[in-house]
Amino acid sequence: MSTDIFISGGGVAGLTAACLFGSQGFSVTCVDPAPPITERDVDGADLRSTAFLQPAIAVLEMAGVWHKLSSHAMGLETMRIVDAGGTSGEVRATRDFNASDISDLPFGWNLPNWLIRRELVARLAELSNVEFLPGTACTKIFTRSASAKLWLSDGTTREAQLVIAADGRNSLIRDSMGIGVKTTRYGQKALAFAVTHPIPHDHVSTEIHRTGGPFTLVPLPDYDGKPSSAVVWMEKGPEAVRLHDLPEDAFNQEMSERSCHLFGPLKLASQRTIWPIISQLADRFSAERVALIAEAAHVAPPIGAQGLNMSLTDLSELLDLARLHPLGSKDMLDAYDRKRRLAVKARVAGIDLLNRTSMSRATWIRDLRSAGIGAIHDAAPIRKSLMKLGLGSR
Repeated sequence: MSTDIFISGGGVAGLTAACLFGSQGFSVTCVDPAPPITERDVDGADLRSTAFLQPAIAVLEMAGVWHKLSSHAMGLETMRIVDAGGTSGEVRATRDFNASDISDLPFGWNLPNWLIRRELVARLAELSNVEFLPGTACTKIFTRSASAKLWLSDGTTREAQLVIAADGRNSLIRDSMGIGVKTTRYGQKALAFAVTHPIPHDHVSTEIHRTGGPFTLVPLPDYDGKPSSAVVWMEKGPEAVRLHDLPEDAFNQEMSERSCHLFGPLKLASQRTIWPIISQLADRFSAERVALIAEAAHVAPPIGAQGLNMSLTDLSELLDLARLHPLGSKDMLDAYDRKRRLAVKARVAGIDLLNRTSMSRATWIRDLRSAGIGAIHDAAPIRKSLMKLGLGSR
């Protein structure tokens, strides 16, 4: 059986790729060994959230899914950086970066990952030219100049003009094509969960810096009639595990203290999940008939909402190149590697620096970090330029 595009991986990036290329008229097969979890409170649900920044919305519209997501999304009007890096752990400086300085729109729109998956799967069901095979893995790939052949765990095969590897940081497709990776380990883990709180977030995303990594609250729609936020709490690995295993009352107390009580007492409103933090960059983003996207190509710490937004830029570039070159051709894929790898490398390097600075326990580095944030905020041209860069501008 042949298809224009074969996508290995049914995470948010892979499902979006299937919706995008399927909506543009390509025949698509998408596989993933694990069926997507599309409910909030079941085991294995992805309780992280994604802030889709402004440039991502055009990709989601072309994929035919933004109208399904927008009614569930919470706009991010302000990015608030809070420095609590003094000796007492109290707030000593706050800087607000307002979307209105550079745009009539919010910086982005935040949604929980499990809900994004639900709406992407619903969109796939509307596309007769997309074959979605949850519970099926790609086990082997063989490429030649004219096409690629894929072997699946259900015993069938597919032939495709283009293979999109969206199969994660341990990508089988990437490894099968002999593409190496450079991995940086920070000794950190991230806790991800949802909370409710008595003080409204007012569409403000708040990033609190002390040590171990940032504590970030990103606005969500109200839950059980109360203001709600998605939290990513980055800490050194052993401390993150200790926090993850605390009884709920003790956890509520510790996270309320870590949040500097800016929103009043925080109350856990979901399960807790825990994720290792690394940076990773593939040596190449393409091979014969293969394009790497998302975590198969690049992984970065969850700072500044860059991860999935970089992945959607991967897809946008691929779609543009598919309109200019024969699908899956050497010219198309060489151009994709040139356009994306250097841009992603620079962005991941910047995130790496921010993360290392945020982790530091050294008082002088924490003081320098606070002074630097203040200097950037108070110099309007620099502030506006960096906000545009954060949205993905070149």
